[in-house]
Amino acid sequence: MKIYDYMGKKNICGANLRKQRVRKKLSQSVLAARMQLEGVNIERDSISRIERGERFVADYELLVMAKVLDVAVELLIKTQPK
Repeated sequence: MKIYDYMGKKNICGANLRKQRVRKKLSQSVLAARMQLEGVNIERDSISRIERGERFVADYELLVMAKVLDVAVELLIKTQPK
């Protein structure tokens, strides 16, 4: 499967994910652990790669990220105006 880039990134949620994770005072390891408790097999290094835009994010991962961070999915995929 070929994964396409959007503006040089593999996802659009990375920066917003980091912002919300930091706002909630969660480490990448804690976020990964909480996602694992929700049934998503993800590690800390994957969270790091997502935040840098280097890793594709599956739709189910996005849903669980939003649930764990207690935010709307739309907040995670909101793009910044230019």
